[in-house]
Amino acid sequence: MPPTSPTPVNRDEAPPRAAVRESVRESARAPLRERGDACPGALRLHTADDGRLARLRLPAGLLTVRQAEALADAAERLGDGHLDLTSRGNVQLRGLGGSCGAELAGLLHEAGLLPSESHERVRNIVASPLAGLDELPSADVQLWARELDGLLCASPRAAALSGRFLFALDDGRGDVAGLGADVTLLARGDGSVVVRIGANGSGLRVTPEDAPRAALLAGETFLTVAEASGSGAWRVRELPAEYGRELEAAVRAGLTDAGIGTEYVAEAAGPGSGEDPGPGPVPGADPGPGPGPGPGRGPGPGSSPEQELPVPIPVLPIPVLPGPVPSPVLASPVLPSPVPPGPVPGLVPSPDGTTALSVHARLGRLTAAQWRLLAAAANGPLRVTPWRGVIVPGVAPAAAGATLDRLRTAGLITGPGSPWHGVGACTGRPGCAKALADVRSDAAAAVSRGSGGLPVHWSGCARRCGHPQGGRWVDVVATGEGRYDISVQGEAPDTTPNATTTGPELADAVAAARTTPLTSSTR
Repeated sequence: MPPTSPTPVNRDEAPPRAAVRESVRESARAPLRERGDACPGALRLHTADDGRLARLRLPAGLLTVRQAEALADAAERLGDGHLDLTSRGNVQLRGLGGSCGAELAGLLHEAGLLPSESHERVRNIVASPLAGLDELPSADVQLWARELDGLLCASPRAAALSGRFLFALDDGRGDVAGLGADVTLLARGDGSVVVRIGANGSGLRVTPEDAPRAALLAGETFLTVAEASGSGAWRVRELPAEYGRELEAAVRAGLTDAGIGTEYVAEAAGPGSGEDPGPGPVPGADPGPGPGPGPGRGPGPGSSPEQELPVPIPVLPIPVLPGPVPSPVLASPVLPSPVPPGPVPGLVPSPDGTTALSVHARLGRLTAAQWRLLAAAANGPLRVTPWRGVIVPGVAPAAAGATLDRLRTAGLITGPGSPWHGVGACTGRPGCAKALADVRSDAAAAVSRGSGGLPVHWSGCARRCGHPQGGRWVDVVATGEGRYDISVQGEAPDTTPNATTTGPELADAVAAARTTPLTSSTR
């Protein structure tokens, strides 16, 4: 078994707030990676203070009921009895024993969760979780995800991708397009697909049939360019500037060589607008009009040069997906801003006449018993979301309200009015050696004092593991001795008022930061 590494959980590193301006200036320079990526996986376990950790990649977040049951068994038999949901829609098991690696691998193989051992850490694919389950017209990103996963696992070259390299498949509503992926497939209202590389606003238009293969070739081309740069880059944003500029041209040349027709698309209207992304027809595509925007579909997050940076996160128009309150009586399909991006917890009417349940986990962690309740309610594969939630499909409408109520009683977040909605945290003490505080306990205490407003993320150190991507959010970072820095990220974070507090004032300060209106003085 490969050696473990002290890589923290959900690590998408962010520099300390004091270094924000310098990090932006340095963004065009590539970090020189002098070692390979040590991101944990299902076979490469990470040693933490609370035992070993396994991270299982779930392309598009999909899990059959049988696979979900297998993970619950693994959590109880081998781990601490919990399942953690990550910001990429994956699942982690913690508290694993030092000698359980072979048993865990056997269990995952039997459940069909390890199709390729050599590729298990590179199957990082997020997809719009409500695609096909709500009333918005959407591309079949679940099909794309299955095809892309198969292509990845069949490609010896793709096995060299970093465990942090991310593919995003957006059905046009603009949800996962804002997650800072390295390769994004963005469905357009005219039926075409735009392949975007990193934070580029521009892209290459291809047909839906070619989209998965185009994404794979883009990832393989990144490897070639990264090797040529000598930077050891793990992700697109880490390439030296001159190589980053050449990557899109290299991808286009590679697609042409593979027989995939492309058309360059300059930065266009945001995803979900239904506007044509560029002149001329897509090669091989039906020139007829597309479905156009659906109800509740707003402008997507678009792209900017800063989007791929860990911080600051730019303010982008994140659409709110339909998600009524947890009651048989459905509310307005669009919730007022601000709310966290992604599926809102509640009931989601599906085109086939059933109802999907959108449920979030408190601080991204579920017990095995809660997990089994979700699996038992599903009539089809579960979908784990990048917003630490689970979509439960195929529930009979007559039973949906009562089922959602049982899940609420079990401690899950089933409606946007929950005080836990929008609250996230890293592992913190005692599980992480780098943490300066027990952030999960402090976050829970703060929830009891107030809720609502901007999403908030509690971090045990300046790495800010698992912090939100896109939109505005409240950044609460432990600095030691019980103190926290509190700021608002996502819009002019360098000038946003910052507070340092501790003790009884902490919860009030966080609540105030979540609900303070954006004014000219904070822009």
